[in-house]
Amino acid sequence: MLDLPAIRRQFPALNQQVNGNPLVYLDNAATTQKPHVVLDAMTHFYERDNANPHRGMHPLAERATEAFEHARATVTRFIHAPRQEEVIFTKNATESINIVARGLAAKWGKGDAIAISLLEHHSNLVPWLMLREEKGFEIRWIDTDPEGHLDLHSLDEILKDGAVRLIPVTALSNVLGNRPPLEAIIERAHGAGALVLVDAAQSIAHHEMNVTTLGCDFLAFSGHKLFGPTGIGILWGRGNLLNKLPPLLGGGMMMEDVCSDSFVAAEIPTRFEGGTPPVAEVVGLGAAIEWFSKYSWKDIEAHEARLLSLVMQELSGVSGLKMYGPQNITERSGSVIFTVDGVHAHDLAHLLGERGICLRAGNHCAKLLHERLGLLATTRLSVALYNTEEEIRTVAPAIRDICKKLRGS
Repeated sequence: MLDLPAIRRQFPALNQQVNGNPLVYLDNAATTQKPHVVLDAMTHFYERDNANPHRGMHPLAERATEAFEHARATVTRFIHAPRQEEVIFTKNATESINIVARGLAAKWGKGDAIAISLLEHHSNLVPWLMLREEKGFEIRWIDTDPEGHLDLHSLDEILKDGAVRLIPVTALSNVLGNRPPLEAIIERAHGAGALVLVDAAQSIAHHEMNVTTLGCDFLAFSGHKLFGPTGIGILWGRGNLLNKLPPLLGGGMMMEDVCSDSFVAAEIPTRFEGGTPPVAEVVGLGAAIEWFSKYSWKDIEAHEARLLSLVMQELSGVSGLKMYGPQNITERSGSVIFTVDGVHAHDLAHLLGERGICLRAGNHCAKLLHERLGLLATTRLSVALYNTEEEIRTVAPAIRDICKKLRGS
């Protein structure tokens, strides 16, 4: 069992009030709050070890290098990567996906295709749309039902002719809260000669991601959704694949040699880490993962499942409120989206925020999925390991009171 009071004491942002009300932070799918250990690690770096890693022989540079590579080793263990050099530090999951997109699509053209679903966040959709215009490859859509289940028979048909080069797929929908069957998708993709990129930005703080047993070819996530700082992300890929991709950025440290008319890119990981890296953010991410790893996945998953079950139970009693996504709680993770008759999602989120209850409203960077559901905007409640049942129980009464005042009844 998680010791929630002890966990919550480690998060200074949770100990505040909004308009005289205790903060109830339920926007964790957007970003998570940060524990003291992460803030302290970054402060310590700036106060004592601030220097460029791999670029100096003085004590500060050596300590910066040690801290930088220690964090890489921490990430490697966390995702069970086979080799440390396969872990690339990026700005966020979006940059990680763009590195893969730009690198792979450089050799694609007419006759090539990717297979993708409407579940994807814009970060795992727009890069492919941009490159389709440039390269002329085809985007094939995997059918999705209203609860977010992917049609694997549809995928089999899409893969049949062997033209698909890649399936970029989320590990957890940031809208519907469902988890696509990654193992089945990866098996089908590899059987058809295609690669798989897993967008783990949403799942990384909710479920273990083991790239070795999963069998994917690339995996991306952001540190700020894992109790780490903003401005730092991870790209993992198979070494033989990463070393074939061209660098996205040109500059310091990413080349092995440079001449007046050419250059030779370095091996991984440095070929994708050009320029001064976000060292403090890397250190913060390492600290976040070490802190988070103290808790068992079994306890985290059980606690969050109880929270989401309570969310669905509480919200089901609100008149005019409709929830979307899997109705079977065992298929849902991370978040619940909903609409309320006669109340715009933006208005509801704003008025809840004035009471200190932080939810999110909009299309959640998944406009195509909202169109598939016949919706313009929804309100999203998303949980993390530090949330409590008491917090969940504040939401439904607040929604009822807001609706009553808005409707003048």
